[in-house]
Amino acid sequence: MKIADFEIGKDKTFIIAELSANHNGSLDLAVKTIEAAARAGADAVKLQTYRADTITLNSNDENFIIKSGSLWDGLTYYQLYDKAHTPWQWHKTLKETAEKSGLILFSSPFDKVAVDFLEELNMPAYKIASFEINDLPLIEYTAKKNKPVIMSTGVASYQEIEDAVNVCRKAGNNDIILLKCTSSYPAPVEDANLLMIKKISEDFNCITGLSDHTLGNITAVTAAALGAKVIEKHFILDKSINSPDAAFSLDEKEFKHFVDDIRTAEKSLGYIDYTINKAVQKNRHFMRSLYVIKDIKKGEKFTSENIGSFRPNLGISPKYYNEILGRKAGKDIKANTPLKNELID
Repeated sequence: MKIADFEIGKDKTFIIAELSANHNGSLDLAVKTIEAAARAGADAVKLQTYRADTITLNSNDENFIIKSGSLWDGLTYYQLYDKAHTPWQWHKTLKETAEKSGLILFSSPFDKVAVDFLEELNMPAYKIASFEINDLPLIEYTAKKNKPVIMSTGVASYQEIEDAVNVCRKAGNNDIILLKCTSSYPAPVEDANLLMIKKISEDFNCITGLSDHTLGNITAVTAAALGAKVIEKHFILDKSINSPDAAFSLDEKEFKHFVDDIRTAEKSLGYIDYTINKAVQKNRHFMRSLYVIKDIKKGEKFTSENIGSFRPNLGISPKYYNEILGRKAGKDIKANTPLKNELID
């Protein structure tokens, strides 16, 4: 599966910098943030495409006031999304900025009109947010665009994930990526449950990854080691920006460390091969081998008193020790001589 020119699921993890609300209502800040994400080593940047009135109702009723123990408690849903949304008229400029910076840009649509708008911009992939995974008509409409569909599973039950995957496949789209996600902001590390990355992949026969809302890098690095092929993290130009997502976003320096740590984890995984590489081969002289530890006359038997196992590895392997005991020396041998086959009669 490819997103633009990036082959998903091969050697490199696809690392996404999530812009989200971290533009703080400024196009100039959004442009600078994307350029910084490129410098930090991201492969892609992701937007969110909605307006407040397409995602919630403009109501001050009790039901529409956030009180979930989140960073946004006390705001109405409309107030939050009105502040957080990315103006649609920016999208073309942001896509051009990303491409000039060597990044892939795509977005999360939150309704069918947004999908149509993003299609006009030739987006290479779509992301379904955690809280939209039960919106099967939206997923079906998106999947029919025949672009890779990434879906976060943060608040979804097994059945809801299965329904979403089945809708994509029935629409003829098998390019599905499922992201393990803890939908808390920020998310406690102990709730990450990264073992689910492999389980989700097995259960739904999909490429899997992580949408990471934890603080720091350890969760994402561990996810890469456990097989995550896509990792998403919120990115901000400056943490002093008054953004709804600032508390769980990484700035340029932090994101650079984040990327570097993931790339190091990838290198450490290596490949399955028992062959000893050159770097290790040269250190095999530190292994043990058999040595003569007392002067031995020709014809004298080898015993536990005159041979033993020591470093460096210049003689016969110690695994032959018991076979050699009782055999005779083929010539006189001085103490401290590595025992080799030509010295055995």
